[in-house]
Amino acid sequence: MTDRDLEIVDVTLRDGSHAMKHAFTVEQVRQTARGLDRAGVHYFEVSHGDGLGGSSLQYGLSKTEELKLIEAAVDECQTADVSVLLIPGIGTKIDLENAVKAGAKMVRVATHVTEADVAAQHISLGRELGLKTVGFLMMAHMASTEKIVEQAKLFESYGAEIVYVTDSAGALLPHDVTEKISALKQALSCEIGFHGHNNLSMAMPNTIAAVKAGATYIDGSLRCLGAGSGNTQTEVMVAVLEKLGYQTGMSLYETLDVANKVVAGFMQRPQEITGSSLILGYSGVYSSFLLHSQVASEKFGVDERDLLVELGKMKTVGGQEDLIYEVAARLKEAKKSTTTV
Repeated sequence: MTDRDLEIVDVTLRDGSHAMKHAFTVEQVRQTARGLDRAGVHYFEVSHGDGLGGSSLQYGLSKTEELKLIEAAVDECQTADVSVLLIPGIGTKIDLENAVKAGAKMVRVATHVTEADVAAQHISLGRELGLKTVGFLMMAHMASTEKIVEQAKLFESYGAEIVYVTDSAGALLPHDVTEKISALKQALSCEIGFHGHNNLSMAMPNTIAAVKAGATYIDGSLRCLGAGSGNTQTEVMVAVLEKLGYQTGMSLYETLDVANKVVAGFMQRPQEITGSSLILGYSGVYSSFLLHSQVASEKFGVDERDLLVELGKMKTVGGQEDLIYEVAARLKEAKKSTTTV
């Protein structure tokens, strides 16, 4: 990095896809990409919420083909680069190759925190394609610091240039983040990143803790647009980090403009901490389960909070969305049995 101490990677157009029910339009992507480029972001992410190839009945169908969205975003960039997320088992090597043809310059290969070994070929391909290549350890609250270090070393050995601690459930507290980032900083030679969610209102404190512990890549979304209660708020990060003396290379006014004049106009709901999204963080449930659990609770007539707590007890992870409906049906039967006794 030259003119900046930290790289803010904006995930509005990827993590925000969850909150938008994967319904981004080409024009929404163009306007957001144009604004982020003007604001001075280096990388911003564009893809289905569950990464390349995520458009499906299980994860949610995209309104617009993601390659068209990637191409539109790239077309608006003067200095910024587009990143994509790839989850092995959802996205394929062909999906990544097509994303590169569309203009992507970074790939973030995401696995469950204990399953980095499934990403070896995808990390390797990312490097072969000349991409900035990142390892993303999701649901970081579900593993010990020692286990995270072990898995991060695997990512690094495959060729990852950055390894992320990813608080997918928004369940970590600042002391957890400090411990995990510090351990990676000591154990790895590559750069360290942090991705937070705001389900317990800890996204900003956790991000600051990550930076102080040595993270140089940090994620944010405009207006917090993202799964659950959303991510660390990009425009707030720019302001707070500037006050703390860090150089992000981003213009606060331009970032505020794209957040408030563009993203605020197409958000489907405010990104606030509701009872349900709070329970996501409290129970350690994957943030993208929120909209699925709302549908399931209405369909089966069960309390969404009970459903999320049960999913947390089961230690469900991304990719198990079908279980949401199975558990809801089971809770309904249990409720019926209790009522008839």
